[in-house]
Amino acid sequence: MKHEATLPPLPRSLKLGLLATLGLFLTLLAINQLLVSPVASKGIVDLELASNAERTLAILTSWGEQGMLWAQVSLWLDFLFIAIYVVSLLALTGYLLQDRPGIRERKVGHSVRALFVGAGVCDVAENVLLLNNLSAPSDSVSLAAALCAMIKFTALLLGGAGLLVIRAERRHPLETSR
Repeated sequence: MKHEATLPPLPRSLKLGLLATLGLFLTLLAINQLLVSPVASKGIVDLELASNAERTLAILTSWGEQGMLWAQVSLWLDFLFIAIYVVSLLALTGYLLQDRPGIRERKVGHSVRALFVGAGVCDVAENVLLLNNLSAPSDSVSLAAALCAMIKFTALLLGGAGLLVIRAERRHPLETSR
């Protein structure tokens, strides 16, 4: 017989965290649309990945004064988003591990949690760097922000893949029915 692992319903706090994460993500996405320009076709993501002062300055110039204001709003709002998405992803990881007593799943769970926390730390560092780079861009700050962004995106992607590993079907069931 096939072993069916069942999880209890999502806790209300996890539902609220995921909804808040989604709501803030959509808000940041809407703000980002105001930052799309011929030089920054992906909005603030282009600023995050601009690895030198020349590219950063070109993006900031293309946004103008109004765009600079929206960029600041986006970066400050992102701090709240970071806190909520990290807490929500950690809670989701714990929830998905509830019925996974295996050592492999626990180890993957620890790694996934570390990746999500690391992504959050890199995201905070990136925002601080970008806020400090808005008035007088420098090559070193632009490069540091781009590295933080790449590490953040990689950690989130690997953490998401880890959640899939945690939920993957077992080859051998924990219990057998007789």
